[in-house]
Amino acid sequence: MRYEDYMGNVARLAVEIVNADETAGSPAELSPETARMFSEHGIRPPQWPELAVLLPALRAAVATVADGGPPGPVNRLLTRFPPRMHVSDHDGPGTAHLHYAADGEPAARWLGRTCAAALAHIACGTPDVTVGRCRAQGCPRFFVDQSRNRSRRFCSNTCASRTTVAAHRARQRPGG
Repeated sequence: MRYEDYMGNVARLAVEIVNADETAGSPAELSPETARMFSEHGIRPPQWPELAVLLPALRAAVATVADGGPPGPVNRLLTRFPPRMHVSDHDGPGTAHLHYAADGEPAARWLGRTCAAALAHIACGTPDVTVGRCRAQGCPRFFVDQSRNRSRRFCSNTCASRTTVAAHRARQRPGG
């Protein structure tokens, strides 16, 4: 596993949790990737009440990384959920990579430790992963960009299309 792929996967997990609608049920229901990540690490899928201690700090850290803000929110997340770094080869021989929380930890603690470490690395410019804020008007969502030139501007094709259509219609109006 490549380091930037692992950081990208964890960043996507953080963004997915932050973007989720808390009425959706369990965060593990959000995507197959999230369910697989929990399963691979022996994490019981959490319910939203369990994440109450994590979500405000995680939202603030994701926002500061996306906006290029001061590191305070990321540092606070690191303080509340200090990573416990170790080498794991759970993907098989020859696939060793760093983990930031022990498999089987309570979900909020595992998410906090793992996401704090990934967001700290991303905030410092490594690896080739960025977190952005959707530029569609009125959209509060975040996204992870691992494209070659880091040019992504929207959280989804829906937001990109809506913005493009709105700009086109504005140009078509008289005086536009």
